[in-house]
Amino acid sequence: MKKVIFIVLSSLLIALCGNFCQASNGRSIEEELVHGKWMNKAEGYIPKAIRKQDLKPEQKEQTIARYKVYSFFKDHTFTMDSIKQRYTGTWELEGNQVIMTYKPKKITEFSPNLDPNASGQGYVTHDIVVELGTRTGTINGDKLEFGHPSLTAIHYSDAVAGIKNFWEFTGFANATLGNLFMILVALFFIWLAIKFDYEPMLLIPIGMGIIIGNIPFYMGEAFNLKLGIYEPGSVLNILYSGVINGWYPPLIFLGIGAMTDFSSLISNPRLMLLGAAAQIGIFITFLGALWLGFPAPEAGAIGIIGGADGPTAIFLSSKLANGVNMMANGELVKNLIGPIAIAAYSYMALVPVIQPPIINLLTTKKERQIKMRAPRAVSRLEKQLFPIIGLLLTAFIAPSALPLLGMLFFGNLLKESTVTNRLANTASNALIDTITMLLGITVGASTQADVFLTETSIKIFVLGAFSFVIATASGVLFAKIMNWLSPKNNPINPMIGAAGVSAVPDSARVVQNLGLKNDPTNYLLMHAMAPNVSGVIGSAVAAGTLLSFLM
Repeated sequence: MKKVIFIVLSSLLIALCGNFCQASNGRSIEEELVHGKWMNKAEGYIPKAIRKQDLKPEQKEQTIARYKVYSFFKDHTFTMDSIKQRYTGTWELEGNQVIMTYKPKKITEFSPNLDPNASGQGYVTHDIVVELGTRTGTINGDKLEFGHPSLTAIHYSDAVAGIKNFWEFTGFANATLGNLFMILVALFFIWLAIKFDYEPMLLIPIGMGIIIGNIPFYMGEAFNLKLGIYEPGSVLNILYSGVINGWYPPLIFLGIGAMTDFSSLISNPRLMLLGAAAQIGIFITFLGALWLGFPAPEAGAIGIIGGADGPTAIFLSSKLANGVNMMANGELVKNLIGPIAIAAYSYMALVPVIQPPIINLLTTKKERQIKMRAPRAVSRLEKQLFPIIGLLLTAFIAPSALPLLGMLFFGNLLKESTVTNRLANTASNALIDTITMLLGITVGASTQADVFLTETSIKIFVLGAFSFVIATASGVLFAKIMNWLSPKNNPINPMIGAAGVSAVPDSARVVQNLGLKNDPTNYLLMHAMAPNVSGVIGSAVAAGTLLSFLM
């Protein structure tokens, strides 16, 4: 509150200092010129750390007003600070006209790295020499005029100029309605996590990341404070490399593998079909995205949301919709990693809200009360062989998903071998927790309002919801078919088909809770875990399949 009061008082001080900036009648023109600062605030500055010629046409229209500060010195030198680039030169006075001769200035500009095989950051640098030549200004009272009203600089004291510069660097001066809206979204995510325990391990890091990414700061073309996630060299940008280069998802899968017990799937292999059936939502959404006009690579990345698997969605979007790859028509794909990741994790967190109405709509009370045969005991040898056989089968089908599948089954083998407990514990605890934090905070920070709040993002969220609904419904309907075909003494509760999405173990818990609600003696968790873990494998295979066709 003290800071707010201070800023308000500072603003009032600036407003009351109008007379303070006027020229003193007791000074000569030259004395007035070298006294204080001459400031101009004009529109036209692009708030992006990339070259103007590399921006898309719609971005060129998004300009903002920034201060340009002239300082004249008694030794007939001057400086012009423009977007924190300092130009220097010499000046001469002829009557009330100031003749300013600029020295050449070397500037480092940033542009997107268009090489899809390049390592490092998503930007490259270019050194250019700016030669502004000679300009003439006319002193007219407390104004320094340069021919056009928008270029006119006003005379201020050093104190007032300093306060104005300070204000320009505050978040209050740079905030937009979009930033405030995204901060409200972040608070909503955090509230869901704390109040209802909806995926707190994900929503709290993502929520804080959204707040961090939407704290506005001073930005300008060819100027880099190294603060934001999109500014080359910043800490957040370096951490974000794990997202855009696809490092984090395989490490997440390593931890998932070390945490997962595939016993329920091994004991009843036919339930793997439910995990496959739930992936229908991915391909239907892919077709829907194509119908809405998305290019094939972007449509493929959007479709994977239906798998309700955040790491897989990030992995696929980092390959297909990363803002770097070039399509056959010569256009760059859009960077959709942020919207896709947020959509995927949002629907994962809302599984307890979204899935029950769909399940209840597609099943009868009698079907929801079906009790399934207890799963058989699984031997240690079966558990040890499963990750090896599973990797060979799935990786040969979809080699493009090898980073995900390889790490998933590797983590599971660490767990089931019983001789690498230290490695398994590290993967399932310290490693996955660390990567989850880094993934959540960077994905959240990537949702800057000017990047995230677009028509494209709205379409992605709508398609994501559609994809998730179709995936859930497909699993339930396929389970109904399997139950109809199954022997009377070995039925399948159709509800477990909803667990075919990859939201482990939330979808299985939803099925368990609905089963107990309809029959307090009906325990479905172990049965639901079979399609749930197979859904993880299925979404990775689906991602690999899409990657094979669309890369």
